[in-house]
Amino acid sequence: MDDEKVAVKIEESNFTNILLAVFVIVITLVIFALYRRRKATRNCILLTGLCDSGKTLIFSQLIYKKFVHTHTSIKENIGSYIVNNNYLKIVDTPGHERLREKFVEQYKELTRGIVFVVDSLTIQQDVRDTAEFLYNVLADPIISKNAPNILILCNKQDQTLSKGSNAVKSILEKELNTLCITKSSQLDSVDPKAKKLVNLGSGDKDLSFSTMHFKIDFAESFAFNKNGSVNIEELEKWLVKIT
Repeated sequence: MDDEKVAVKIEESNFTNILLAVFVIVITLVIFALYRRRKATRNCILLTGLCDSGKTLIFSQLIYKKFVHTHTSIKENIGSYIVNNNYLKIVDTPGHERLREKFVEQYKELTRGIVFVVDSLTIQQDVRDTAEFLYNVLADPIISKNAPNILILCNKQDQTLSKGSNAVKSILEKELNTLCITKSSQLDSVDPKAKKLVNLGSGDKDLSFSTMHFKIDFAESFAFNKNGSVNIEELEKWLVKIT
């Protein structure tokens, strides 16, 4: 009789363990499916930056493999890019100061990666506007929460006087530190509808791209040269890496 009770308890214990194992497997599969669905939903790559940084030329070379004459636009360009058998939506956003943040706002929920294009030839003259726009992108609450991959693409590297990626990185970090100090000292807006930005700086040490919770890479490119040559290989490799 006692042996029968022991056998029953063992069977009940085994059954419970099996149920727990099945439960864990089901939960794991559900979490994995939700992750894959979320990743598939966020399939946009935003090309953004100031006017005349070369975004549309890069877009044209990436999507159509050809040069196009460009002009300042008031709407985005959208194209499909296939990498690793996955579909990405490449969105080239206008760089005009009155429009650029509007399009970032429109697509930020769907963004897997942001390519912030910098004019390496004029970065020293444009550093204030460039850094402020970059700050507003990185400090956006939704972008900060989703933490998409970020590529700062130092364009126009075919020009003799262009700054290399290391120099651009140093210039931007210095200006972003100044912005962090300025913005942290400002009082909160009295407008309750104003967008609240995330504080990028820690306050006790200098801001560095390497210490941010974003994965931020730097690369170099040029999308047009008088001899017809193009170099967007580092951008293409980055797209493979994040897909």
